Amino acid sequence: MDPTTSRPALNKSLGTWQLWGIAVGLVISGEYFGWSYGWASAGTLGFLITAGFIALMYATFIFSFTELTTSIPHAGGPFEYSRRAFGPTGGYIAGFATLVEFVFAPPAIALAIGAYLNVQFPALDPKLAAVGAYVVFMALNIAGVQIAATFELAITLIAIFELLVFMGVVAPGFSIANFAKGGWSGQDGFSAASIPGMFAAIPFAIWFFLAIEGVAMAAEEAKDPKRSIPIAYIAGILTLLGLAAGVMLFAGGAGDWTKLSNINDPLPQAMKIIVGEQSGWLHMLVWLGLFGLIASFHGIILGYSRQIFALARAGVLPGVLGRVHPRFHTPHWAILAGGVVGIVAIFSDQFISFGGQTLTANIVTMSVFGAIVMYIVSMASLFKLRRSEPGMVRPFRAPLYPYFPAFALAAAVVCLVTMVYYNPLVAGLFFALGVLGYAYFRLTGRAQASGSTLQSAA
Repeated sequence: MDPTTSRPALNKSLGTWQLWGIAVGLVISGEYFGWSYGWASAGTLGFLITAGFIALMYATFIFSFTELTTSIPHAGGPFEYSRRAFGPTGGYIAGFATLVEFVFAPPAIALAIGAYLNVQFPALDPKLAAVGAYVVFMALNIAGVQIAATFELAITLIAIFELLVFMGVVAPGFSIANFAKGGWSGQDGFSAASIPGMFAAIPFAIWFFLAIEGVAMAAEEAKDPKRSIPIAYIAGILTLLGLAAGVMLFAGGAGDWTKLSNINDPLPQAMKIIVGEQSGWLHMLVWLGLFGLIASFHGIILGYSRQIFALARAGVLPGVLGRVHPRFHTPHWAILAGGVVGIVAIFSDQFISFGGQTLTANIVTMSVFGAIVMYIVSMASLFKLRRSEPGMVRPFRAPLYPYFPAFALAAAVVCLVTMVYYNPLVAGLFFALGVLGYAYFRLTGRAQASGSTLQSAA
């Protein structure tokens, strides 16, 4: 318990390197899978343009978001920033969006873990492997944040090493002709017909960087958040930019990239083109490649559990989810609750089908909807707090204010509009869940409780 507020509290035990490991680890699975679905609509060259735009959005967003994270180092992250800026309703919108982002990303990653294991063990059901991953890594997260963060740093370093190995192994077979062939939505030359595919690929470009902002959810557990979080964020985004560019270029130039555009394991399949199916390099990539997926899976479980915990502690979700384990000091019920939702999502294709896309593609899209809405509300909160609380202590101030946050905000709005246009069914589900949640929020009186908590915290 926090003696100053009589609320459940988390241990402050995370250092700068551990936070960097969380920042990169949260995202690094996006370098292993998910992004290649963007090739299906945009082609390799078109997707380069889309990915470049999204990279610029993330760079400006992270530099701006860091101001909020260091000024308000709270486990609620975006929920707390928006609640402080816009009151309980603003907090709810950001909290719901962040929850969707972090709860729906893990099942997509778990399915990719299952797909990688299926390469080695064809008789293994990928969905059962995905459920097994949930059980193992929920238990590890419950065991303690110091254990979880140290493990996260270790597997993140291994995952980065493996991506560098992949680039080195396929480099001798790289051909710019392979990469460029049909690179504009299936055509060799750019035309206006290529543009819709580039916009449709936005969710999969976002997957390259999705969830890096999850470090904000660990801010309450950082030893020195005002110093360590800016370093972790900035070093993290630079690391991911380099890895994303390298992976995309080398995989696309290995052979026929169209065969990689609708699968969960593009890197092993790209390497197979160069070294053959029996190569030891391929088997090493499959095994060590699992570390990249595990790093993100494990890190995002940490992220979603802190968001559920913070929402419950503020009265937005049932109070039981805001309890801390008496021995491990981790939000165990929040960890388990997010896992239940994820496991249901893994098996949802048995009774729900959307728009002809694969289950993984739809889960990725749902997660991205949450992220984009959260980015919009967070940047709006930054502008609002600059006006309403000019005296707030800001250990890190957004550079080139207001241009960086304005660009991030405008780019996020473009992404949201585009995604709604190309994914109306998933968008409808996202907004319907949001409305139902808000109705519960209002009808149970939790909005008033949340507002009271905010006032007492202030």
